[in-house]
Amino acid sequence: MTITKSTQRTDNTQRMDLKFLAPRFYKAMLTLDAAAGEGLEAGLKELVRVRASQLNGCVYCIDMHSTDARVGGETEQRLYALPAWQEAPYYTERERAALELTDAMTLLSQTHVPDATYERAAKEFPDAELAALIGLILTINAWNRIGVTTRLQPGT
Repeated sequence: MTITKSTQRTDNTQRMDLKFLAPRFYKAMLTLDAAAGEGLEAGLKELVRVRASQLNGCVYCIDMHSTDARVGGETEQRLYALPAWQEAPYYTERERAALELTDAMTLLSQTHVPDATYERAAKEFPDAELAALIGLILTINAWNRIGVTTRLQPGT
């Protein structure tokens, strides 16, 4: 089977309602999501969620988490600069470490999470927080895969 990436979409309608068709799985995802990132500051969690969603091209999650970030007090400037976070002066060292780990874990097949990336995150996050961050990144990547595959519609 050959997998190709389409650069042009003609139909963006939702493909299925996973919540309805796989309710036990969906409930398990909600439980995982509730635990993901436990103990981390809300603003950092939203930056991580938006960044992973950008990398994965999940419009549903970009919409949801950028809205949640703004409601939580995040600035437009920092949200707009997120695709170029490495070049932007708006992020703390802690946020940079989290975003770098987010990029590496999201692009896992390309990066394999380099030791230097992990070590930067471990320097900024105590073990329990680093574990929570890894769980958060894993969870948003799972949601992104659900959103992209089923074409969840933003704003719903």
